[in-house]
Amino acid sequence: MTSSPRRYDSPVRRQRAAQTRERIVGAGADLAHRLPTWDWAQLTMRAVAERAGVSESTAYRHFANERELHDAVMRRLQEQAGVVYEGIALEDVADVAERVFASVSSFAAALPGASVADPAISSEDVHRRDALAAAVAEAAPTWSDEQRRAVGGLLDVLWSPLAFERLVGQWGLHPDRAAEAIRTLIATVVSSVHADAPPLSARKRR
Repeated sequence: MTSSPRRYDSPVRRQRAAQTRERIVGAGADLAHRLPTWDWAQLTMRAVAERAGVSESTAYRHFANERELHDAVMRRLQEQAGVVYEGIALEDVADVAERVFASVSSFAAALPGASVADPAISSEDVHRRDALAAAVAEAAPTWSDEQRRAVGGLLDVLWSPLAFERLVGQWGLHPDRAAEAIRTLIATVVSSVHADAPPLSARKRR
């Protein structure tokens, strides 16, 4: 009597694969925190694999390319920061902004500028703006698209790391004070939405 062949896709094997993937993503997140710039071209499959203690070929078994790896690292950084954009309401914007500022300040690199071109970072920026636009549309359904874009754009500027960096770097505010100032302004904008006071009035604009 012959024994049945051992299943290749066993629960133990899946668990080990999940642990290896977790180690790779964790190593990528750790490297991202240590990079001197926001140029993720340095976040290569080889560099992440070496930090994770696995071979480069093992890393490629879990991620088809570096874009997939970068996306996974970005999601991990969001999780570490406690930042969730899905289903965000206007009342949540100030809290999320505060968590974003605290997270960005923990990186070795200077705060990200407009020139950052890594697809994972650019995609995250689009994701954030879409979530913010949806929150404004939900809170102000009777406003025109232009009025909602004005509020959404203003909030996007306020919770951008660039606004935080300018207050800290150019105006010399302590990071906590800068975050508090931005939080106050966000609360003012949100209050205007609830008061049904759109920023673009019905008067004729020249």
